[in-house]
Amino acid sequence: MKLIRCGDPGKEKPAVLLDGGLRLDVSAFTPDYNEGFFANGGLERLQQWIAGRTSPHLDATLRLGAPIARPSKIICIGLNFRDHAAESKMEIPREPVIFFKATTALAGPNDDLVIPRDAQKVDWEVELAVVIGKRCSYVPLERALGHVAGYCLHNDYSERNFQLERGGQWVKGKSADTFAPFGPYLVTPEELGDPGKLGMWLKVNGAVRQKSTTAQMIFGVAELISYVSNFMTLLPGDVISTGTPAGVGFGMSPPQFLKPGDVVELGVDGLGESRQKAVAWEK
Repeated sequence: MKLIRCGDPGKEKPAVLLDGGLRLDVSAFTPDYNEGFFANGGLERLQQWIAGRTSPHLDATLRLGAPIARPSKIICIGLNFRDHAAESKMEIPREPVIFFKATTALAGPNDDLVIPRDAQKVDWEVELAVVIGKRCSYVPLERALGHVAGYCLHNDYSERNFQLERGGQWVKGKSADTFAPFGPYLVTPEELGDPGKLGMWLKVNGAVRQKSTTAQMIFGVAELISYVSNFMTLLPGDVISTGTPAGVGFGMSPPQFLKPGDVVELGVDGLGESRQKAVAWEK
């Protein structure tokens, strides 16, 4: 099953994407794909609810929002691909590196990327994101995947000057508005299959910048869920973004960063594609 949210920012309706591209309105079943939806078995009940149902179809031209409502946490994993750690001139981590993105960075998959005021080094990062379906803490490795609601595509945008040269934690360079475009849809585990064997790619202005596979991750999805749950309770709807491969602008020689007018396109096998156009910040 593929979950989507359609409509203007702040007014999205929950829907299910059917074969052939039809968008089935499910707002009569749930007001949104949020913590309450996932916590109360919403995925299983929704599958039963839509069976044989002819709910209204939403206009295919409606904007796609992020496929989940704003979560309580967006947890990101740094340096989780061997080649990306090498291009960053950093050691392979012995434990997952954890940082956060502000939840206000959440955006639709094809919304504009707004370059922040005073930004100098805005960078791209194609990533596989995991959405938690069940509250958990101290979850054993062998049970970790049972807490997954689904997966989606994420571009973990970064402002490297804010992140690395302004003191403090990485969150400063990760949290600007529009820096977390998710989607186009959330794919449930039974439809996606093995999250450790997915091709992933990213282009800037048509030129391939990243091309890899989740098989190159240092820590897999189950390891990350189990590990993170040792330090914080994971709530339904929370996101863990699992890291990016080599090919970011920061690692190029010379480094390359985004400017207004640039177009970034990206995708992960089974999770669709997204596209963001960079625009300048305005008051």
